Amino acid sequence: MMARLLILMALVLAPAYALDPGEALADAALETRARALSQELRCMVCQNQSIDDSDAPLARDLRQFVRARLLAGDSDAAIRTAVVDRYGEFALFRPRIAPHTLALWAMPLFILLFGSVMAWRLVGKSARQNTSTPRQ
Repeated sequence: MMARLLILMALVLAPAYALDPGEALADAALETRARALSQELRCMVCQNQSIDDSDAPLARDLRQFVRARLLAGDSDAAIRTAVVDRYGEFALFRPRIAPHTLALWAMPLFILLFGSVMAWRLVGKSARQNTSTPRQ
C-alpha cells in the first residue's frame, strides 16, 4: 500500500516534460541541435530555467523560433545572435566575452587572487609571530 502511494506521489509530483511532441523536428540531427540551443537560452519568464525546460508560453515560442530558424538553414551562432538582439545578453546562460562582460569573466580570477594573497599574508604573519616570540 505504501509503495503504491509513493509511486503515485512520484508520478503526480514529477515535473512535466516541457517539449510538446508537436514541436519536435523530423530530422534527428536538427532536433539534437535545437535541443542543445534550447539548453543554452534562458527563459525570460522563469529566468532560472532554459527554454528547453520551461513550459511558459514565451519559452514555447522561443523553441518554435529556434526550430524554424534551423529549418531555414541558420547557424547556431546566427540563432543565438538573433535571440540576443531581441532579448539582450541575459538570454544566454553563458554570456559571450566582450568588453562590457569582461568584469563578469575576470571577477572569479580577481577573487581567487585576492583570497590567495590574504591567505599568504595571514600564514606569513602567523609564522613570523611564532618565530619572534622566545620560548621558555
